[in-house]
Amino acid sequence: MRPIEEIFQSTDFPDLLVGLGEPDDAAVWRLDEDRALVVTTDFFTPVVDDAYDYGAIAAANSLSDIYAMGGKPFLALNVAALPPDLPAEISGEILRGGAEKARQAGVVVGGGHTIQDKEPKYGLIALGFVDPAKMITKAGAQIGDKLLLSKPLGFGTTTTALKNGKADPSDVAEAVEWMQRLNKGAADLAREFAVRGGTDITGFGFLGHAYEMASASGVGLRFSYGKIPILAGARRYAQEWIFPGGSTDNRAFFGSHVKFDSQIDEPSQMLLFDAQTSGGLLLSVAPENLEPMLARASETEETLWQVGEVVAGEGIEVTN
Repeated sequence: MRPIEEIFQSTDFPDLLVGLGEPDDAAVWRLDEDRALVVTTDFFTPVVDDAYDYGAIAAANSLSDIYAMGGKPFLALNVAALPPDLPAEISGEILRGGAEKARQAGVVVGGGHTIQDKEPKYGLIALGFVDPAKMITKAGAQIGDKLLLSKPLGFGTTTTALKNGKADPSDVAEAVEWMQRLNKGAADLAREFAVRGGTDITGFGFLGHAYEMASASGVGLRFSYGKIPILAGARRYAQEWIFPGGSTDNRAFFGSHVKFDSQIDEPSQMLLFDAQTSGGLLLSVAPENLEPMLARASETEETLWQVGEVVAGEGIEVTN
């Protein structure tokens, strides 16, 4: 049986600039010399209790793949699976949260599709435009580049603590605020300063997505643990070993490609494998653009942390 990526080879479809053969965040189809269409979809079960927050987080997460490719989203469709006995006001709040987050992004929700299921699931099909010559891909990192991150880590462990009834409300509120935040500002800065390498941090965790970028670019990545932003409450939940199942899977799958400093303990290591929802962008920035980009981020009140650098070699090193 032929693998699906062989059925849709890019050589057979020259306008498919990014497809199944690449580990990138969205598909890209060239329309003409100056425009390409970026297409993605994502949906998941609730990660928080509030229906409106859930809808807003799901929408921000879905749009993030467009931003991660350097694109500008403009149109979306709802994708929802809802229990038949779910009160209409809750379903309405999920969709309202998604619609208002899309509107904040300048995106029109033009319709969608809903089916019945036992557990709620919601997200978007999202479309955007990108200049083919200015795309951001996981293969775009170059030796000497500096690595910037636009959101802290710790969403997975915090929301799992919530599900287990062990989360402090203030920690949940902080995580919700970050998960609802669009990556639009970071993507705008990436385009302004000609970033060509990047990805967004979601289900594979920080190190999983970072390894995909390192592998696709044929480089190594070096991170400084002390520079990586992590939600304050997440460290406590990590010490209690409260993680979603996906985080353990990430450690098992990507762990052999990561070398940790011996002073970094197990819970701290696991935080870097923690499966994220609506995480930030990890951007590979040319060294000459680093300070101007950080200065511009400060002017626009956009959060960016310098967390590492691109080096020769392969795999990932995490220093203390």
